[in-house]
Amino acid sequence: QVQLVESGGGLVQPGGSLRLSCAASGSIESIDAMAWYRQAPGKRRELVAQIMSGGTTNYSDSVKGRFAISRDNAKNTVYLQMSSLKAEDTAVYYCFALIQATRAAAINRYWGQGTQVSVSS
Repeated sequence: QVQLVESGGGLVQPGGSLRLSCAASGSIESIDAMAWYRQAPGKRRELVAQIMSGGTTNYSDSVKGRFAISRDNAKNTVYLQMSSLKAEDTAVYYCFALIQATRAAAINRYWGQGTQVSVSS
């Protein structure tokens, strides 16, 4: 079984920083794209940032210049460094990955369980 486990959420003051981590584990053949999504109360889940296997990144306009996504392919881990946090960044953050599991017929989508990020003074 493949699973994604997130860590690093918490409460931070406006202007502060947090680093989220997400490690993929299980019988993994390869990992294509990895990404972070977020969902605020009463809102739809939205893409925050994604990173391809080759390192190409993409960010939503709302976090561009403040957040940085990176990955360690040797550890099957993706990170989200969040800086200059604002109250509107408050949400549950979900890790996402496209993974080819060992002996699987195709690449499948996997989600983490979510980690709460709260920005408040």
